[in-house]
Amino acid sequence: MRATTGSFATTSASSITDTLALKKQQKKMRANAGVRCGATKSSSSSSDDQTKDKKIVILGGGLQGLASAYFLCSERGCTNVTLVERCDKVAPAASGKAGGFLSPGGWGNKQTRELHTKSFELHEKLAKDLDVTSFRKIRTLSVQAGESGLADPLVEWLDGDIQQNSVLDENTAQVTPSELSSKLHESATKNGLKTLYSTECTGISFKDEARSVVNGVHVKNKSDDSQSITLECDVVVVAMGPWTTRAASWFPDADFPMTGIKSTSIVFEASDAVKSNPAALFCAEDPRFQTHLEVYPRVDGSVYLCGIGGSDYVDEDRLAPGGDCESADLIKADPSRVQAAWDSFKSMSPSVGSSPPILTQACMRPCAPDALPFLGKLPNVENAIVASAHNCWGILWAPITGQIVSELIMDGKSSCNLEHFSPGRFARPVTNGRGRKKGILSVGEQW
Repeated sequence: MRATTGSFATTSASSITDTLALKKQQKKMRANAGVRCGATKSSSSSSDDQTKDKKIVILGGGLQGLASAYFLCSERGCTNVTLVERCDKVAPAASGKAGGFLSPGGWGNKQTRELHTKSFELHEKLAKDLDVTSFRKIRTLSVQAGESGLADPLVEWLDGDIQQNSVLDENTAQVTPSELSSKLHESATKNGLKTLYSTECTGISFKDEARSVVNGVHVKNKSDDSQSITLECDVVVVAMGPWTTRAASWFPDADFPMTGIKSTSIVFEASDAVKSNPAALFCAEDPRFQTHLEVYPRVDGSVYLCGIGGSDYVDEDRLAPGGDCESADLIKADPSRVQAAWDSFKSMSPSVGSSPPILTQACMRPCAPDALPFLGKLPNVENAIVASAHNCWGILWAPITGQIVSELIMDGKSSCNLEHFSPGRFARPVTNGRGRKKGILSVGEQW
């Protein structure tokens, strides 16, 4: 069964049934001509309209998918974009639970510095354009816990056992990821984005035998296998966080090796002292509790803690269907690490940390073996893009990722250097060395 993305409204997965009833009303808007993943060859206004009407399916409702949807719908005027999310809301995993620390280019290495620099600037622009109230510039301190407190700490709420504190960076910033996710989704939806909740992708269909041109995405209701359809698409964007590893079987010779770094985080109640004198803290290892705290005050004065230690390294089997981490709603906090973080922070800031945390949670950072993102066009598939494995920089890099995805689709090229981030860099080797090859793709008879 087939349905175009135009069949969908922003809705729950139960609308798949309605989609099946409505699909006969859809008309094909254009032939599959011109450049698949990029602008068409003609520069006429009609060709530009045709490019904006590409059927685009984004898999994953975290920040990478939401930023891609925003730049496509709100910035580039695309009219036929569908976001597919497995849970019942957007940003159900790290994009709704992370710390939101933002750093400029000086924090990146040679390979990632451009992503840091450009995305840091985009965060400030998005905050103004979308009224993201949680975005702000904030200094970052380096802190070492100790047995005796400082007489004059750099922030008054470090009123406990602090051995040392100093300014690490005056030019950092922060944002609450859940607010940014919500604002990106709201804007994209106002500009035509369709969202399917509680819906998961089960595979990809191809136009050709060589599987080099995607023409559909198979999806089903997460809780009802009988409700399944194929979304026609001209471009597919895979932005499924750690679960992107599942998509390797959908594409020829692809491999997206992934570890989900599952970590606990906690939030303490708002404090007037924190609100009036905020600073992000990077704390040295505290051997008393095996923590390495990162402390991020929110705009409302509440305090977010991660770097709690005891992270669980989740392999691909556990991320697969049937695994204990197969879905974002299965990722739970580790009570022992909650206690360790509370004890460590309470010793450094008794005025803020004496009461129990008001929120405990956990999420996973998607990490490739080389700690670099999968970002760009998938080799040997003309119209598939991958945007995942952003490691600990997923919140920071989301805006530039969305811009890059929109450029690849609309312009056929990116304004950023993506050579180190190829989604094909871990491609499975061909099983034999004989026969014709198109890159890594076997073509024709193999022997």
